[in-house]
Amino acid sequence: MSELSVSVLSAISGIEPALWDGCGAGANPFTTHRFLSALEASGSVGQGTGWHPSHLIARLDSQVAGVAPCYLKTHSQGEYIFDHAWAQAFERAGGDYYPKLQCAVPFTPVTGPRLISNRPAVQGALLQAMAQVAKQSGLSGVHVTFCTEAEAELGEAAGYLPRASEQFHWLNRGYASYEDFLSELSSRKRKAIRKERERAQAFGGTISSLRGDQILPRHWDAFWHFYQDTGSRKWGRPYLTRAFFDILHDTMRDDCLLVLAERDGRPVAGALNMLGTDTIYGRYWGCVEDHPHLHFELCYHRAIDWAIEHGLSRVEAGAQGEHKLARGYLPTQTHSLHWLADQGFHDAVADYLTRERMAVGQEIELLTEMGPFRRGA
Repeated sequence: MSELSVSVLSAISGIEPALWDGCGAGANPFTTHRFLSALEASGSVGQGTGWHPSHLIARLDSQVAGVAPCYLKTHSQGEYIFDHAWAQAFERAGGDYYPKLQCAVPFTPVTGPRLISNRPAVQGALLQAMAQVAKQSGLSGVHVTFCTEAEAELGEAAGYLPRASEQFHWLNRGYASYEDFLSELSSRKRKAIRKERERAQAFGGTISSLRGDQILPRHWDAFWHFYQDTGSRKWGRPYLTRAFFDILHDTMRDDCLLVLAERDGRPVAGALNMLGTDTIYGRYWGCVEDHPHLHFELCYHRAIDWAIEHGLSRVEAGAQGEHKLARGYLPTQTHSLHWLADQGFHDAVADYLTRERMAVGQEIELLTEMGPFRRGA
């Protein structure tokens, strides 16, 4: 009989990259050993950040058979599946919501594998181990965020509470060109996008899409300023350190697509994307000059250009943002799982999530109907 065990790893450096990625993490850039290692080595997670690595490693007959990126959390920042109201309610009732166990990629609202294994039994063991760790450590619960739909179904069967959220994704329907894509939009939306792109491209400079060795250290210097500006305005304190981008350049620049706007030889705005095997993931944007519609051009239209040119099937442009709808990004359901140690709290959240899932489903249906595509397209 095979022996299955699960252990906790306090640093990603404690496992060989080939063993971690070999479980199935390599198809998504964010779950790779190199990305998670960049977060830890740069100090973006770890001591003083509220994200304390506690990765799970499943072994079958002493061989690594599954992994899960996990963190002990002392706050709810950088998750993008919001549970602040749960924390407040639990603490008003006299409980301690923090610390909690979070199975996620920090600061990254991107769907991808969380129970990383090609064996359902191993995936189930990882879910059981998370709950066991929470019980033994006196944690309030476990949260598996931006998991796959299949993982959500597995988790629900294991007693976790499923939660539905919404993002906006662009899907490639085999388009031969951007104009081919525009031909499927209503006349009004098509004209609006053309006008928007023309105005953005007339900002007085050039726009380049850079990948791999085309990205130079000076480009990261510029992007760091963009990231600092956006981060300080959006969430108060940028999560990533400057060292993270240096490590990203050293270990992952082939996974990066940096769309850069320059004027008079000076970078003035940029959008950073990560490339998966079949998907572009929009991550960060920033600027030091304001130009009409330049944000939409760099973040959304250029990503579609790249996907069509390189035959990729989708663009995931990050969390929230109904403004993406008019630019061809349609609402898509995303998934998370939640296990809460206190039964009364578990039941109250379960009731809320049932109603929330219904509301999310109705909104996705309504927004899809309101989308820019011609009826029947």
